[in-house]
Amino acid sequence: MDCRLYRTKYSIAILTLLLPNPLATPQASNPVRQSSSKSSTKSSAPAKTSAPDLGTMTDSTYRNTFFGFSYKIPFGWVERTEDMREEGDAGKSLVLLAAFERPPEATGNTVNSAVVIAAESVSTYPGLKTAADYFGPLSEVTLSKGFKVVNEPFDFSGGANQLVRGDFSKEVGTLTMHQSSVVLVKKGYVVSFTVIGGSEDEVDGLLEKLSFTAGSASRKNPKSK
Repeated sequence: MDCRLYRTKYSIAILTLLLPNPLATPQASNPVRQSSSKSSTKSSAPAKTSAPDLGTMTDSTYRNTFFGFSYKIPFGWVERTEDMREEGDAGKSLVLLAAFERPPEATGNTVNSAVVIAAESVSTYPGLKTAADYFGPLSEVTLSKGFKVVNEPFDFSGGANQLVRGDFSKEVGTLTMHQSSVVLVKKGYVVSFTVIGGSEDEVDGLLEKLSFTAGSASRKNPKSK
């Protein structure tokens, strides 16, 4: 697949996580917004594709029945889903969840751990057929921001879902920022689950909070050293 098709079609999930201020200091923050009965906010869906479920939040757990997954947000994190969603093109892409350990606009001396889940219409990427294809544009943008590849895309266990994962890292002063993205193609959408953490173990722990409705096997996969 020719990645040149993607040069001007940057993923909303990538741009959300690769913020100008990747570090953050502890400070007062708003708790994760809760919703027991209604979707996060309104948004239109791409034409010719079924409208996705924007999901609900209950007891810090985000659930999306359309794509069949849930994510448990770490205690005390701040949610910025609506803010990030307003920056996207509602006709082609949609942020389903954006949460950070600390406010993303803050600066400081620690890696600001984060999770961003986004859905983009497959039609946005001509020629894309598999989750692995998505790593062409994703890797291009990530590498342009100073990250390096830690693990090339590999199959990632998700029960009946075919997932692909890629790992990246970036030196920031004396710290190392770790980013992992897990990608799923389902119902005419590319769904990306992207996490950032201060260590490989933290990133793995954040991905373990992702569950699929049908149940899944262990998501622990052998990775290169």
